Amino acid sequence: MAKITYKNSGVDIDAGDMAVELMRPYVKGTFNQNVLTDIGGFGGLFALGKDYRDPVLVSGTDGVGTKLKIAFMMEVHDTVGIDLVAMCADDVVVCGARPLFFLDYIATSRIIPERIAEIVKGMCDGCRMAGMALIGGETAEMPGFYGAGEYDLAGFAVGVVERERIISPDRVKEGDVLIGLASSGLHSNGFSLVRKIMFESCKYDVGTYIPELGKKLGEEMLRPTKIYSSVIMKLVDKYDLHGIAHITGGGLTENVPRVIPEGLEAKIDRESWEVPRVFSFIQKRGAVETEEMYRTFNMGIGMVMVVSEDQSADILRDLKSTSEESYLIGEVGRKG
Repeated sequence: MAKITYKNSGVDIDAGDMAVELMRPYVKGTFNQNVLTDIGGFGGLFALGKDYRDPVLVSGTDGVGTKLKIAFMMEVHDTVGIDLVAMCADDVVVCGARPLFFLDYIATSRIIPERIAEIVKGMCDGCRMAGMALIGGETAEMPGFYGAGEYDLAGFAVGVVERERIISPDRVKEGDVLIGLASSGLHSNGFSLVRKIMFESCKYDVGTYIPELGKKLGEEMLRPTKIYSSVIMKLVDKYDLHGIAHITGGGLTENVPRVIPEGLEAKIDRESWEVPRVFSFIQKRGAVETEEMYRTFNMGIGMVMVVSEDQSADILRDLKSTSEESYLIGEVGRKG
């Protein structure tokens, strides 16, 4: 009887070790003086330093969802790493926290070292954009659990904010205005609906050239989620931001109300910005109702800030000076 090993059961420890060596230079490139451990430890150590009087740690976790299916179809694996970081970092920053470090989890049917390294390279690119260090992760080889060539991702971000500077709904007041920061496209939400329309109804594939978009469908769908932490941190240091909403699943319809206190509501002017063509293309091809679009997608606005009216002009001017596309999209008023 042939000997049974872990490897012929479907788990290749050597491949995992090779993946770690391939990703090592990317990960080390995210380290800063606060990282106290090297790659390969059982836990990642990160020093807060002595710059905080009353620090509060803020954590967030997320994934990329079925956008991963597009990465599999395109055989492009670095951009979803950026998406993973963005979905976590953009959640952490909304309460005014500065992102500090990131951890990842990759599960796959079979470890292909070069592919794992490509995914992690994307994460490291995203971490540098967000100002975070990638200090830990796990790659799990799970034969028989995922389809051939498939994987899933989960990310975990931790940030810090002084207790007295936490941005919470109790700061928002009647008369405040809403400033929207432009998205880079679909980001990482609504892909189950997009895939149903594009691949099932329209019978397109990722290589289909879309004249309205000026590119192949897969290229548009894999456009990475925008990371807002650097621009938000600059504004937090200079202005009194009353509220920030990350526009993810649920769109503007459900995410903006999460930062508005009881008795008030956000009144959004949908004519105040130009909705990117990708959304009108999806809506037309799928005959999707407008309210469903706004409840599913970001519609061109990836982050919404609630600020006092007297600071809004200065904030918009600062954003323009850094080439950050932004719009005054509404105000806060009494409900009803």
